[in-house]
Amino acid sequence: MANSQHQKKAIVFIAEGSEEMEAVITIDVLRRAGVQVVVLAVEHAAGPLTCSRGVKISPDAYLGDDVVKIASFDAVVVPGGAGGASIISQSSQVRSILSDFYAQHKIVAAICAGTLAIKAAGIQSKASQPLRVTSHPSVRDQLEHDFLYKEDRVVVDSNLVTSRGPGTSFEFALKLVSLLVGDEKAKEIAAPMVLNFSL
Repeated sequence: MANSQHQKKAIVFIAEGSEEMEAVITIDVLRRAGVQVVVLAVEHAAGPLTCSRGVKISPDAYLGDDVVKIASFDAVVVPGGAGGASIISQSSQVRSILSDFYAQHKIVAAICAGTLAIKAAGIQSKASQPLRVTSHPSVRDQLEHDFLYKEDRVVVDSNLVTSRGPGTSFEFALKLVSLLVGDEKAKEIAAPMVLNFSL
């Protein structure tokens, strides 16, 4: 995945109530690595979206906008935050995108309660064996019967990447950089952020 010459592109979904650290850290780290990130709001709003702790984020575009060619992206990311993850999971368009990306071996990533969107998209039914995932501990009971649940900080199962919560956001984002752009780029951007990054 990381060897292609074209600039990698990622969608980060966002909604009212999304967890701001998980969204912003992921967006920032991916952009530092040269990944073109589009922050895509699931629902139209008159102004910035209010995240779970009151931080406001202005999306780059809205789901359904003609300017966003979904098929041209290499990865899709779902942040957590109970309210935001619920809105994102309930979107039939999002569920379809997640399912399509997984089937096309593109990166599908979720953190915290965002992992519930993986379940809602029915991705497990496309796998030949139980998929390994993690999430915020508060939603574990909604996932462990459908998936092989792990408590690792970041879990990678083929092209599916999941993580636990705000405190694992940097590791999650750097893993996405490794998969999209390569390990060397992940190490390169970790150093000036004063992060201890080991593969």
